[in-house]
Amino acid sequence: MKMGLEVLLNDKKLQEQLRGKKLGWLCHAASVNFELQHSLDLVIQHTELNITCAFGPQHGILAEKQDNMIESEDFIHPQYQIPVYSLYGEYRRPTKKMFDNLDVLIVDLQDVGCRIYTFLTSLFYCMEAASEWKKKVIVLDRPNPAGRFVEGNLLDMNWASFVGAAPIPMRYGWTLGEAGNWYKDFKRLDLEYEVVKMTGYAPGKMGPYDWHKDYSWVNPSPNIPRVSCTQMYPGTVLIEGTLLSEGRGTTLPLEMFGAPGVDPQKVINKMLEVYPGANSSCLLRACYFEPTFHKHKGDVCGGVQIHVDHPHYNPENFKPYRIIATYFKALHLLYPDLFMWRKPPYEYEYEKMPIDLLSGNDFLRNWVDDKVSTFSDLDNYLLKDEKVWLKNYREYFLY
Repeated sequence: MKMGLEVLLNDKKLQEQLRGKKLGWLCHAASVNFELQHSLDLVIQHTELNITCAFGPQHGILAEKQDNMIESEDFIHPQYQIPVYSLYGEYRRPTKKMFDNLDVLIVDLQDVGCRIYTFLTSLFYCMEAASEWKKKVIVLDRPNPAGRFVEGNLLDMNWASFVGAAPIPMRYGWTLGEAGNWYKDFKRLDLEYEVVKMTGYAPGKMGPYDWHKDYSWVNPSPNIPRVSCTQMYPGTVLIEGTLLSEGRGTTLPLEMFGAPGVDPQKVINKMLEVYPGANSSCLLRACYFEPTFHKHKGDVCGGVQIHVDHPHYNPENFKPYRIIATYFKALHLLYPDLFMWRKPPYEYEYEKMPIDLLSGNDFLRNWVDDKVSTFSDLDNYLLKDEKVWLKNYREYFLY
């Protein structure tokens, strides 16, 4: 297999088409080739392409920033002496001043196939800006380790934010390049947009995580340290909208989660009462952990770890959104006095509830809070939107 980056570096014809143009480069720490060399270094040191500026998304161009609403500053690259603009600082949309420095924006970002992962939003915002200022966008495509699976309701645009910029499900089943093709059509953008496709990429045929075994995993953001995390992230990221710990401050963020004063085995038992299929495609393990920073720092939390690193894992049937929704419901039934929902602000939204921004509307929160609602109510609601998405999403497959 070859990433889009590697295809570009080996394609002299494609490079020739870009020669003489001012190129912007949007990347982060995981923008690497097979040998883990960074794409910005490779293109500057080993091609004649003219890189005039670079861009970093949320968490910074080096993926060094830990959490939401921790901004990165613009700076001059110490080695290459080009401006590096932050798309998660004073501005989250590119400014005209930034785009005046380029003719073509090249996007080389490792994504994880989840609506709220903000690299997707940054691509969409860059596409809108490029359309307005008549610039071209090229995506150097990379795998979606979450695969072609689809789960979750479509985002209600009344809850649109930086963690949800388009009416797509939580787990939407595309690579970043494919998502850009859809967004161009959805927004009817007058935009020159191109995807440098991977070669040898075979979704569904590369193992349980849709990640080629020969490629190392590099954190695209600080709290996705293992490729296994990408499987459950479309569910566990919802915990950011609560006062529960999503495992930040531990070695297994977003794979292990919990809260003080909670009996984890009791919670798992209740989860299986609500949703008997919760552990039919993975293993749920009761555990305890003590975060060293972030929520509940220094407190022992009764938690649950989702295991997909086991022969029991069945990616076809794995439903992380439903599992985490059921976890919330189990906590609410067992510990009705446990105040769960985080208050604003969250991702620069100061009025709407964080859980609603993450889930795409207020259905999930209301379902959890309603003592008589059942798993079928949730399942039927999600299935309706999933069927809508599954009807047409294959039209944008490039692989």
